[in-house]
Amino acid sequence: MMSADMNAVDAENQVELEEKTRLINQVLELQHTLEDLSARVDAVKEENLKLKSENQVLGQYIENLMSASSVFQTTDTKSKRK
Repeated sequence: MMSADMNAVDAENQVELEEKTRLINQVLELQHTLEDLSARVDAVKEENLKLKSENQVLGQYIENLMSASSVFQTTDTKSKRK
């Protein structure tokens, strides 16, 4: 009977060890996924800052073009009607 008890304990220990190993591997995989997502977020933030800067430059350029063009100048409707 002692041998059967020992085998049962060994089998239980083996199941626990396998479960711990599975959980550790799962945690490591989740850590890698988190690292990848964090790196992606950083890259997107950087790209967003670049695009904001480009949009500001383009906005200023368009504003300058509009102010230099007579088409976009404000008109005085009263003087034209006289």
